Amino acid sequence: MEIIPRNKEINEVKLMPPLVWAYIGDCVYEMYIRMKLVNKTKLHPHELHIETTKYVKAVAQAETLCKIKEKLTEEEQNIVRRGRNAQNHHLPKNVNLAEYKQATAFEALIGYLYLTRQDERLSEILSICIS
Repeated sequence: MEIIPRNKEINEVKLMPPLVWAYIGDCVYEMYIRMKLVNKTKLHPHELHIETTKYVKAVAQAETLCKIKEKLTEEEQNIVRRGRNAQNHHLPKNVNLAEYKQATAFEALIGYLYLTRQDERLSEILSICIS
């Protein structure tokens, strides 16, 4: 039994808007970072929050995408491109448009890999992100 069910067929996932992938990817990435910090540190909740935001803010995600870009397959690069080019009419205050698009592209990749059940590849990419 999956704790978090992924009921969509892979063909359905491929047809989803990239911003839906990014929506899920944001959650998956933040949960990964939180669990990594909980397992590797003895920080208190507020300190965990402060440390987590260093990784999950848009600027950090944009930098992380640059770090892993050369290691992506052609399919993953296409997912990133679609995420970057998605029309999002929301822009946070503390980030420029280019960084925000890169962060959205990163989240889209993470969400796509998660939703298509590519767990081994997702783990590989997430471990590169933190190293």
